[in-house]
Amino acid sequence: MTRTRTWPDRWLRVLRRTLLTVVGVQLGLAMAMTLVDSYRRRGKKPGEFPVTPPAEVPIGESTVTTYTYGQHLYDDMLAAIEGAQKQILFETYIWKGDATGERFKQALADAAARGVEVYCIYDGFANLVVSPVFKRFPRSMKVLRFPVYSAGLRFFDLRRYGRDHRKILVVDSEIGFVGGFNIGDAYATEWRDTHVRITGPGVWDLQRAVADFWNLHRRRRLRPSERPLLLETASDWEPRIRIQRNVPRLWMFPIRSMYLEAINRASRNIWITTAYFLPDQDFVDALKDAAARGVDVRLLVPLKSNHIVADWVSRGYFSQLLEAGVRILRYRDAMVHAKTATVDGTWTTVGTANIDRLSLSGNYEINVEVIDAGLARQMEEVFAVDESHCLELTVGEWEARDLHRKFTEFVLAPLRPLL
Repeated sequence: MTRTRTWPDRWLRVLRRTLLTVVGVQLGLAMAMTLVDSYRRRGKKPGEFPVTPPAEVPIGESTVTTYTYGQHLYDDMLAAIEGAQKQILFETYIWKGDATGERFKQALADAAARGVEVYCIYDGFANLVVSPVFKRFPRSMKVLRFPVYSAGLRFFDLRRYGRDHRKILVVDSEIGFVGGFNIGDAYATEWRDTHVRITGPGVWDLQRAVADFWNLHRRRRLRPSERPLLLETASDWEPRIRIQRNVPRLWMFPIRSMYLEAINRASRNIWITTAYFLPDQDFVDALKDAAARGVDVRLLVPLKSNHIVADWVSRGYFSQLLEAGVRILRYRDAMVHAKTATVDGTWTTVGTANIDRLSLSGNYEINVEVIDAGLARQMEEVFAVDESHCLELTVGEWEARDLHRKFTEFVLAPLRPLL
């Protein structure tokens, strides 16, 4: 006996096919764009870009030093590792197996060999292309590889899908580094990024962040679990230096709230630098509202980032931002990977979180939030140098873009929640 299809069945079948076709077109277009962009980039080197030298700002009994050039940062990070006497906590998203990566690996191994406790964490997914040989470490080092897939049999537990996107180094509970720089040759000289070094009481929360991550993920299914990382409670703290960290496993995402609170309080200026701008509409509305009340809102993004699909999806927000009076500055000649903001000459953040959904509500991220006029002034100077290397997007230029660009933005718009 054959079954006669009813009208609802037919409509559902058509709807399914339509949805599959739309999704297929989006994914196919995204893959094609990525492949073409990769081909065009082969053999091309980024151009030169202006940098500011490391600058130190005292904040109570702590200091905060700003870095905008990778080689300056790496030199000081390696010096701190080489001078370590008791403990090193090192956590990174990308750890390349190139000359720079080898320098860090050797420095950490040497520290462990002379009796320093060395804890290392790196993200397994971000380093899939790194040689397995590089990822063999001396037994004297305690190394946690955050797994590519950590959900196990809990397929539908969204808390277990975040990547470890953080970049932290803490030495002897006295010196801490945090920011956007990964570890690798290209990042040393070719990318424009921002990191800070913290000394004094402000280091404690960075140290605790690494320890908490280690203890949350130290248990292994197929191998013996790592021993817990225990810390003594700090007796002093610096209230003007706060560490905000996203912990998807615990459903904690304070960095987005931190940004929104600062934006909503702004009365003079909001200057934001981010590698990828893919926020939710509430974030966009907060920037538009600030511009409407007369705040100088500037958004600095790459002219061309290392992820072309993210660039195209990001442009879908430009019309409403430009109409609201937000200035959009596009950094040229090199990849700007910094994740920073300063508001009203008082509030500053530097960290690992981009303004996108993966960073603000998906990955393990960490940002330092500082309430200090001196550091805000320093970050405004850094922003001004970066702005001098930008092309500003005007309303006229944006409205005159080609029809095929508008079509591509429209087709890719549904991918926003995934990026």
